[in-house]
Amino acid sequence: FPVTIRRFASGKLKRFLEAKWPQEMKWYRLFYTLFSVVFFLGILIQALFLPNQPFIEGSPYLSYAGYMLATLGVVLASRSFKEISFSSFFGLSGKGPDASEKLIIRGIYSLVRHPLYLGMVLIFVGYCLVSGSVGSLIHLSCLAVYLPFGIYFEEKNLLRKYGSAYLDYQKSVPPFFPIKLKKGH
Repeated sequence: FPVTIRRFASGKLKRFLEAKWPQEMKWYRLFYTLFSVVFFLGILIQALFLPNQPFIEGSPYLSYAGYMLATLGVVLASRSFKEISFSSFFGLSGKGPDASEKLIIRGIYSLVRHPLYLGMVLIFVGYCLVSGSVGSLIHLSCLAVYLPFGIYFEEKNLLRKYGSAYLDYQKSVPPFFPIKLKKGH
């Protein structure tokens, strides 16, 4: 099972489909996004049927911190979409997968390479603090398991697409948290 996921995520499926049906590949991103949305909706529906079992006792301070983190997450996610084309992100532009797009390193992308993922983490942590439920903890755990794989394969694809420009970007901008640690300390 993990080998199958790695094959799909690593781009082998995409390259196979591109060789087999080059004209249809311009819609790959849209179908991929729709596929992801269906599974995400499945997780949300599943959350509706989980019993509301608390794992921490709620307090006004935890709720306040949760709302603040979730709000910051929404702002980060919104800012990340501000810098990119919404239609090309969701595959609505009809352009092929190798359409010439510039590497975006301005705005929020000048601080972190994956602001959308960081925003999602903050939203999920905030939700977990506000609800204090086992279900929210499970969702946060699922996200924590997915993100390292998602980031790894996304970065491989970006390196293949942008080459040395992305390598330079990787060296100068942290992947997740906008904090640069000094090396050697």
